[in-house]
Amino acid sequence: MDIQPYTITESYAVGRPWLMSMLGIETNQTVTLDLTQFDQNLHWTEASKYQPERKLKSGIPLGKNTATGLYEPYAAVTNEVQTATVTGGPTGGTFTLTYSGQTTAAIAYNATAAAVQTALENLSNVNPGDIKVTGNAGGPYTLTFGGQYLGDNVAQISATASLTGGSTPGVTMATTTAGGTATATDGTQLFAGFLFTEASFYPTTTKIAAPIMVHGQIDVTKLPVAFDPKDIPAGSNTNFVYGI
Repeated sequence: MDIQPYTITESYAVGRPWLMSMLGIETNQTVTLDLTQFDQNLHWTEASKYQPERKLKSGIPLGKNTATGLYEPYAAVTNEVQTATVTGGPTGGTFTLTYSGQTTAAIAYNATAAAVQTALENLSNVNPGDIKVTGNAGGPYTLTFGGQYLGDNVAQISATASLTGGSTPGVTMATTTAGGTATATDGTQLFAGFLFTEASFYPTTTKIAAPIMVHGQIDVTKLPVAFDPKDIPAGSNTNFVYGI
């Protein structure tokens, strides 16, 4: 009798680039998701005329709403938000921004938000994605921290102005949202696990069952939503090993 070996190979990385390995028994649990709490683009992609179902991305961090018993996106700690306001109506000149001892190159008085963001990202302690800048040309600018500063209570940026024209022109900095505090109180502020697989649903659907991963090794840089394990509050699921 000629018996040939038969080999089966499974890859957990298909559709799950964030997953390094699964650990323990009962790695996944079936939960019910409240689809009304998930956002387009961030959490799911829109259907097309050829594919009528929307698709939730795998790897979304989840928390359980204690009032409804349903799972929603994990309400992580808040990200720091600061504002930079050019005052006095200048007609020329520049200003600089200093963050944690590093100072930007000169920024034009009427710079776009993109230009301000680029100036900040050129600092040695700011990587692309660490500070997102929005607002009109000439400000006010809103600076939202993320990346390596996700959920951190960071130092306030300072400004030095060399502006001309107007009436006593300057740049005023303010912290509008301090980072590092959990805002949710409904249970979703506690991290429960990651959505294990992509999940399809029709636009009119409000709830679906889906597997949540509660043990494993994770590459946080490949998750679909920014996630910093250092910011997980006490009481959250900690049965994960995180890597990059």
